[in-house]
Amino acid sequence: MRIDIDVPDGISGNWKVETFEVKDRDFSQMISMFKTGRGVPSGTYKRLMRNGICIMSNTPDEISDFMQFVWIAKGCILINGLGLGVLLKALLNKPEVTEITVIEKSEDVIKLVAPTYLTDSRVIIINADAFEYKPPKDKKYDAVWHDIWDNIC
Repeated sequence: MRIDIDVPDGISGNWKVETFEVKDRDFSQMISMFKTGRGVPSGTYKRLMRNGICIMSNTPDEISDFMQFVWIAKGCILINGLGLGVLLKALLNKPEVTEITVIEKSEDVIKLVAPTYLTDSRVIIINADAFEYKPPKDKKYDAVWHDIWDNIC
């Protein structure tokens, strides 16, 4: 599965969006596959970096983590964590998704990524901490996705 994103490369604070390329037989990718069981096929991708550490990318293994959610999601969606907006883009391809509210803690991530998606009237991006955000009392979500931890792998 591939989801190409249009977020431009850039830097804001200690965050960076950059394009990177994986070539066939890349030694570091082989080590990654051995250690984690996850690898990246050759190609050109985007990644979101904080202080030089990759927080997320649009590589196939990362996309596969949320595809089941994409298949069932419809209506009004809440996403905690904007990242590169890869999940957001996948959801915006579904006409049965009527609204997507994204809670993102980092103003720098919002500066780098949000402009790409705010052209769609279904998108609302709120600068807040997911652990502290309280939606309006009358707000109901049909599906919620939490992707705010960057130390899993």
